[in-house]
Amino acid sequence: MTRTWVEGAAGSMFDLDNLPYGVFTRGGEEPRVGVRIGELVLDVAPVAAAEMLDVHHVFEESSLNPLMAEGRQVRESLRRWLTGLLSDETERDLVEPHLVPLDDVELLLPVEVADYVDFYASLEHATNVGRIFRPEAEALLPNWRHLPVGYHGRAGTVVASGTDVVRPCGQRKPPDADAPTYGPSARLDIESELGFVVGTPSRLGARVPTTGFADHVFGVLGLNDWSARDIQAWEYVPLGPFLGKSFATSVSQWVTPLEALDAAWVDLPGQDPEPLGYLTEGSPRGLDIDIEVELNGEVVSRPSYASMYWSPAQMLAHLTVNGASLRTGDLFASGTVSGPERDQRGSFLEISWGGQEPFGDGHTFLQDGDTVTLRYTAPGTGGGRISLGDVTGTILPARP
Repeated sequence: MTRTWVEGAAGSMFDLDNLPYGVFTRGGEEPRVGVRIGELVLDVAPVAAAEMLDVHHVFEESSLNPLMAEGRQVRESLRRWLTGLLSDETERDLVEPHLVPLDDVELLLPVEVADYVDFYASLEHATNVGRIFRPEAEALLPNWRHLPVGYHGRAGTVVASGTDVVRPCGQRKPPDADAPTYGPSARLDIESELGFVVGTPSRLGARVPTTGFADHVFGVLGLNDWSARDIQAWEYVPLGPFLGKSFATSVSQWVTPLEALDAAWVDLPGQDPEPLGYLTEGSPRGLDIDIEVELNGEVVSRPSYASMYWSPAQMLAHLTVNGASLRTGDLFASGTVSGPERDQRGSFLEISWGGQEPFGDGHTFLQDGDTVTLRYTAPGTGGGRISLGDVTGTILPARP
């Protein structure tokens, strides 16, 4: 692998084989696009202007959307350019003055989210939830193995990692109660997920095939779909999640471009029955991404994305098969990533089995003051592992 001249970056999880994009500000300056290398952020705008890149203006923007809208060819070309800048010693005098320590910047929400869709792509998670919510019925509903089930979320409540999460209020009705009551959620939960960010839009009325995934998706980020399980359980029949999900969704401050994941693609664990043709074009694949779920400094679960039943390309194909168009900045998420073992489950609902089996220090669901951090790593093209960044949030008490 080509080595970087940036001190401390070689061999780290933010080496040349990663180079994620983010948006930063420092000292009251206008937000702009940066690229992470080691523990530094490259302020790309002045370097791109000095080299007179045709697209230098996209690095001066306050979100990644203009950059992502340039499409796959520009994305791949910029990656080659950035790799050259950070590995060629002759570029050092130009680039080094624009490397800023992470501690000196404030990282912002990287993407202006257009639409947000959340899927339900883990067989283990869907089975567990079915058994907890519907113990007397079949765990999986009849459609689950035939299509990637999903729902539309609330784009305006997607927030950057580090943003506090206020405990939501709403209607709750325990099974043994005669009527619902209103108040703060008592069963606040996490969902460890992976998010996919759309760069290139599509036309209304035209579907995107599974083979078009890399042409439309710019990159990936970590995602925590905070969930109020008591509100969700009362409201979700017959139309699905609503207020139990829409109060906050946290995402990583870094977007990892698809090319950084070239070594992470793996075969799906198997789909039975075989999905309809529009979901199998090009033999869609899964991703080998490991997740750590940390509660108040203690790792409580390690889900693996490689176990997911539905692939990212299948989710995108189903999202658009009815002719729904994509917009730059669209975000779609995988749904909770869970494995077959208790220490691989990606939500507290599952780890505590509906609140009946405390874990760690006696937790079942989230308490005020709790801090959750999700960490993501994947195989890098250089032979080691890369980091997809962290997703952190702390629970604040409900507001009156």
